[in-house]
Amino acid sequence: MADRGCPLEGAPLPAEVRESLAELELELSEGDITQKGYEKKRAKLLARYIPLIQGIDPSLQAEHRIPGPSQTTAVAPKQQKSRPTTSRDERFRSDVHTEAVQAALAKYKERKMPMPSKRRSVLVHSSVETYTPPDTSSASEDEGSLRRPGRLTSTPLQSHSSVEPWLDRVIQGSSTSSSASSTSSHPGGRPTAAPSAAATPGAAAATALASLEAHTHIADLHSAPPDVTTGLVEHSYFERPQVASVRSVPRGCSGSMLETADGVPVNSRVSSKIQQLLNTLKRPKRPPLKEFFVDDFEELLEVQQPDPNQPKPEGSETSVLRGEPLTAGVPRPPSLLATLQRWGTTQPKSPCLTALDTTGKATYTLTYGKFWSRSLKLAYTLLNKLTNKNEPLLKPGDRVALVFPNSDPVMFMVAFYGCLLAELVPVPIEVPLTRKDAGSQQVGFLLGSCGVSLALTTDACQKGLPKAQTGEVAAFKGWPPLSWLVIDGKHLAKPPKDWYPLAQDTGTGTAYIEYKTSKEGSTVGVTVPHTSLLAQCRALTQACGYSEAETLINVLDFKRDAGLWHGVLTSVMNRMHVVSVPYALMKANPLSWIQKVCYYKARAALVKSRDMHWSLLAQRGQRDVSLSSLRMLIVADGANPWSISSCDAFLNVFQSRGLRPEVICPCASSPEALTVAIRRPPDLGGPPPRKAVLSMNGLSYGVIRVDTEEKLSVLTVQDVGQVMPGANVCVVKLEGTPYLCKTDEVGEICVNSSATGTAYYGLLGITKNVFEDNLVFIVGKLDGLMVTGVRRHNADDVVATALAVEPMKFVYRGRIAVFSVTVLHDDRIVLVAEQRPDASEEDSFQWMSRVLQAIDSIHQVGVYCLALVPANTLPKAPLGGIHISETKQRFLEGTLHPCNVLMCPHTCVTNLPKPRQKQPEVGPASMIVGNLVAGKRIAQASGRELAHLEDSDQARKFLFLADVLQWRAHTTPDHPLFLLLNAKGTVTSTATCVQLHKRAERVAAALMEKGRLSVGDHVALVYPPGVDLIAAFYGCLYCGCVPVTVRPPHPQNLGTTLPTVKMIVEVSKSACVLTTQAVTRLLRSKEAAAAVDIRTWPTILDTDDIPKKKVASIFRPPSPDVLAYLDFSVSTTGILAGVKMSHAATSALCRSIKLQCELYPSRQIAICLDPYCGLGFALWCLCSVYSGHQSVLVPPLELESNVSLWLSAVSQYKARVTFCSYSVMEMCTKGLGAQTGVLRMKGVNLSCVRTCMVVAEERPRIALTQSFSKLFKDLGLPARAVSTTFGCRVNVAICLQGTAGPDPTTVYVDMRALRHDRVRLVERGSPHSLPLMESGKILPGVKVIIAHTETKGPLGDSHLGEIWVSSPHNATGYYTVYGEEALHADHFSARLSFGDTQTTWARTGYLGFLRRTELTDASGGRHDALYVVGSLDETLELRGMRYHPIDIETSVIRAHRSIAECAVFTWTNLLVVVVELDGLEQDALDLVALVTNVVLEEHYLVVGVVVIVDPGVIPINSRGEKQRMHLRDGFLADQLDPIYVAYNM
Repeated sequence: MADRGCPLEGAPLPAEVRESLAELELELSEGDITQKGYEKKRAKLLARYIPLIQGIDPSLQAEHRIPGPSQTTAVAPKQQKSRPTTSRDERFRSDVHTEAVQAALAKYKERKMPMPSKRRSVLVHSSVETYTPPDTSSASEDEGSLRRPGRLTSTPLQSHSSVEPWLDRVIQGSSTSSSASSTSSHPGGRPTAAPSAAATPGAAAATALASLEAHTHIADLHSAPPDVTTGLVEHSYFERPQVASVRSVPRGCSGSMLETADGVPVNSRVSSKIQQLLNTLKRPKRPPLKEFFVDDFEELLEVQQPDPNQPKPEGSETSVLRGEPLTAGVPRPPSLLATLQRWGTTQPKSPCLTALDTTGKATYTLTYGKFWSRSLKLAYTLLNKLTNKNEPLLKPGDRVALVFPNSDPVMFMVAFYGCLLAELVPVPIEVPLTRKDAGSQQVGFLLGSCGVSLALTTDACQKGLPKAQTGEVAAFKGWPPLSWLVIDGKHLAKPPKDWYPLAQDTGTGTAYIEYKTSKEGSTVGVTVPHTSLLAQCRALTQACGYSEAETLINVLDFKRDAGLWHGVLTSVMNRMHVVSVPYALMKANPLSWIQKVCYYKARAALVKSRDMHWSLLAQRGQRDVSLSSLRMLIVADGANPWSISSCDAFLNVFQSRGLRPEVICPCASSPEALTVAIRRPPDLGGPPPRKAVLSMNGLSYGVIRVDTEEKLSVLTVQDVGQVMPGANVCVVKLEGTPYLCKTDEVGEICVNSSATGTAYYGLLGITKNVFEDNLVFIVGKLDGLMVTGVRRHNADDVVATALAVEPMKFVYRGRIAVFSVTVLHDDRIVLVAEQRPDASEEDSFQWMSRVLQAIDSIHQVGVYCLALVPANTLPKAPLGGIHISETKQRFLEGTLHPCNVLMCPHTCVTNLPKPRQKQPEVGPASMIVGNLVAGKRIAQASGRELAHLEDSDQARKFLFLADVLQWRAHTTPDHPLFLLLNAKGTVTSTATCVQLHKRAERVAAALMEKGRLSVGDHVALVYPPGVDLIAAFYGCLYCGCVPVTVRPPHPQNLGTTLPTVKMIVEVSKSACVLTTQAVTRLLRSKEAAAAVDIRTWPTILDTDDIPKKKVASIFRPPSPDVLAYLDFSVSTTGILAGVKMSHAATSALCRSIKLQCELYPSRQIAICLDPYCGLGFALWCLCSVYSGHQSVLVPPLELESNVSLWLSAVSQYKARVTFCSYSVMEMCTKGLGAQTGVLRMKGVNLSCVRTCMVVAEERPRIALTQSFSKLFKDLGLPARAVSTTFGCRVNVAICLQGTAGPDPTTVYVDMRALRHDRVRLVERGSPHSLPLMESGKILPGVKVIIAHTETKGPLGDSHLGEIWVSSPHNATGYYTVYGEEALHADHFSARLSFGDTQTTWARTGYLGFLRRTELTDASGGRHDALYVVGSLDETLELRGMRYHPIDIETSVIRAHRSIAECAVFTWTNLLVVVVELDGLEQDALDLVALVTNVVLEEHYLVVGVVVIVDPGVIPINSRGEKQRMHLRDGFLADQLDPIYVAYNM
């Protein structure tokens, strides 16, 4: 810690200053000193040394905000100008609310959240290039972004940079440069410097100071967290090859340097962000919850219990509200059509409907006379002129779709009434613009369920519809087949003079069907009968006091809801003149409706609060409008809690222009109940309007509390008047049996009247629940309700809170969607907004973090995900607005394509199971007794018994492989042992027994003469896969040297591969390197010098042209326990481990494999493996010499240029036995998937294969082996041929299927039990089941037992524990560089703590279990199957449970089709998920939420960081295993060049 204040390595601070700094910091972290005091004192201490820093390039100084004299001004907050009130969105405004939000934010002070980092290409993509200026057509329900002169939407000068300098900075910096900490700046807050990545070499010191600053600003923590942000150490860092592909832990490295658990120095930007994230997560969460429910297993998910102190309803039971009776006595026509006929014949000249174009000009006025004649004409055509095989196409009661644009009310009215006259049921729907409109599939479902086969439309509209190749209207996604009828006058037939339809429109038959979209996005049709239609018209006429020939301005959609009831139906009953203002005109001129009121002296107008809000923005300079003629301004969405602010603001402005306060009449309606309530003007007997201020916290518990003291989180609602005439209304509980609510309880409003819908068309189940069941206040729609835990939150309220966070600069008002998704048994709130193209990343992120804080503090609920999408990309509802259900659908499918995402699972997921408490373990003795009592056997198994070696002549002769080779060269000199194939499949080199023997002799001679080596020296063999490698190996044995096989460096990738070679050569203490000419040149090249110190190589001998010499005598080891060779391998956890193999172990290994695979000199086997370590090496170099069979060698590298090489070789040489690695199998599966036909044509036939074994050191990959089997079944591969082997460092071959014995079995275990170290067998397909395949058969001579990981006692059958192995071919120990054998001694000589304490076992480090099966093995006993679950080193300990990375990765890969690969690791208790994106970069952010969801749902884990990278970034070793630790090091050292890094809060 003390080194932290060191500004420059060149001039270290004196020790006493460093000490004082450390003391200061301690004071700050303990809370003994304020942030301000700390900064003052710190500046004083550093003041004398500041000039040292001035030497740095000034641009850097600005970048990193080094507190120098020149910087003092930058930190002072800029004064915020007060913003002009007009630019505020009055509709969503209640001043109280905005103040509340600002106050809430002030409480949060300067809390930091790590900002996500994004690759520049993605930044640029989503910020500058592709943005079109926002189309105001997206201007939706409540869009405030009308393009007005700048002064209207001017925003305060905030301390934010504009986009250009920000981009420049990104371009100069590193490719993922972004600030390591972002702050929220709001009035009262103070913007702090955000340190950015060290972009140039000189910046190291600055970064140290900057990271120091970043760290010290977190003032409100209770205790200082462990610091992982420092990385500067003044003393020289312990010299060791810093390897990209191998990690070893240096000793003697000073303690002051911070390292990760595995000794990786931490000095990167990434880790400082993770530190911030940890700091953010350390804040107290919601109060802990008590109870649980059992999720069909021991994992207990917390269930939210009601808080005992939560408000409860206390009032008396409500009574039913009754509306005044419908006035009788007024002579009214018996039906709507009769009225139309009356007006059409007696008042043909009076205007019925005026249509306007987008400039506001009246394009056409429909008179009642014209209206009547055109409706008749249409009815006649529909009934008489449409035939299908001489049958009339339509029968009375058939449903007909009406597809008319919002700009053509005239044709719509004619079509609607024409259908009524022809006794057809109109179903008005929106015009589909594209073949895949948002929600069009659901509309298709509605049309299908209504049995619609005919659609009416206009000429112009039909021309605009998408067409198929035939010129017909295209079939829309999910729609039934439709015929289209154009109803313009010239297409209709004139009826005979005396023709009149027999329409009955008084009964209970259906008059029309109105569509309604539910919260989930499904579309249902509400059927409205003729009786309700008439009753609704009468009730509205009475409630609104409509009189004959009044003018009504209608701004709403005339196809449905209030726009249809007032503007199409009730208006005809009263011979009114309706002026319809289309949406397009409102967008072009928001004042148009007010101008029309003024021009037509209209008495009534029908609007939404959005229209009032828009006209407020646009009213400046309009002096000549007057609203004095209005007696009723009906606000159709008066039930929206936020309409009140629009109403108030509108009245404030327009009262001076003749608008009377009592004119504003909010109403509430729903498709099911039609109009629920409407406020009446006083002259119609309405009481004065009232408001109520309700506590939002109370509402979230369903209780009404009139709030007086708590000013912050309140909701002001206005009344929506009285109940409709002739209706009864009551309020019932939302859940369970519908009881009447108490007077202070929130419930659902139910209406009983003659004027309501009667059913959802064709959906009986839902209908039953919905339809047969003084002032009205409404607090929100059920559709927008989100239930989180025990509380309810209204979507509109959350939107309003988000909007109160000064958003004008970053997002579009009215383009915000709030919905909930179910994750882990609870609703989680998601907020999606459209980002303005000119908002910078930092600004948007800052806005997002402040919105989270505001919603948290006002609604006391966490937002699960906040996403910003580019302007104009949210799916639109037909008339502006956002299609919420489609947005939700896209979010869940991963097709939303956001440009910014902030997930907060840590804060809102409060129902995770409790972390598992480890119980004190049962002792090993009790365990055995318990198993005995339960009748369970101890889990141990063994392969076939080896006959005693001593009595077998051959076994004694075959003790030393060098002897075996000489014997074969003597007895069968010309027997071929090896064939090496190249990419074309041709044999490039072969070796018979005698050739191999002679080549080995030459190598031995060269080693002794040129290399001057003595017996026991170690020799590194750096060869490409081939016969040279085998010859060199036996050459070493011939002269008594110990060979070490090493993979040669990759010429295109020296920087990462050469250090590994160098390290193995050094660690193995090799005295000489044997290799080829080409590799020799590579090891000494200029490029190599850049990667390692090439002067320190030992002697390098190339064996390409060594003289033909014999050795005087071939070395014979004095005893079989002498070291034969060293086997070095890098484990998946990045540890380089070399094991020692004695001569005895080597020959025992070969003997076991020979017996298991039935290998004889007459056999051919094909091997496609890397020959450098483990079983791959043994099969490639040792087995053929021991057993005398012929090995066809296929180097896996050659498959890159010819994928079918291995399978062709198997077929050509009729190999019964073949070995490969998972990476080879994957290449074949991916690369040959579509080519099995071609291979069959070429004669590839795999029916010869008895067994194909995957050489592995991991849990069998069932999915891969199964798809491989399925794919190549066509080429004759037997279904049972594919199996896996299992080996590890302590014993390279424990299991191997071989040619005899039962097939491998598969069991299904419960994944959740595995986390608790238990095995629970379940049925295939049951939830949380995981298939495990047996890893081949245990080899002859091998004994396996399952031991408890901690107590080391033996475990019972089907219990999970560590696999221990005992066998003659176990390695004899680790060979490590630092001589730390003591650490690992028990790996090779472990003893059980109880039971059989005599046998010496080797610990494999793998978890698994043994299970006795019903099958019989070769010896006739019951077969014991070994199942490998995973490596102990790789497991993640999270929440007290043990997770295997592969399980989490499998879930993640399933989450989205563009996830190509995934790897997980933990870092400081955070789960980091790295996914490879196989798709477009702009889709990267879709994955963040999906990855978080799936890991929560399936593993009950919260993901801390999601890193999205390009394909191929996750490192994989030659066995095809993921190198998760290298990945981790690369991530922390910021070397991955990720597309996006999301830090979940």
